[in-house]
Amino acid sequence: MRVTEKGQVTIPKEIRDRLGIVPGSEVDFVASGNGALLVRVDNPEDQNVIRDFDDWAARVKGTFDTGGMTTDEFMLWLRGERDDLHSR
Repeated sequence: MRVTEKGQVTIPKEIRDRLGIVPGSEVDFVASGNGALLVRVDNPEDQNVIRDFDDWAARVKGTFDTGGMTTDEFMLWLRGERDDLHSR
């Protein structure tokens, strides 16, 4: 990235999307070794932003409701009757 005369840089879209950085988000630069790290400052309003699959999976863990069906009943409802089992 090139720094403008005003000291501004453009954060690539892929990074903005991954970190949930949207217009109005706050970020910070933290000196680290020979460089700096871009850190998104958590904002209570940004708590609903999903950053990646692991974030999504953690949020939905344990939230699936089968309507009282057992696992076998749900799988039968989902997939239908098995046609690969024949009486012999």
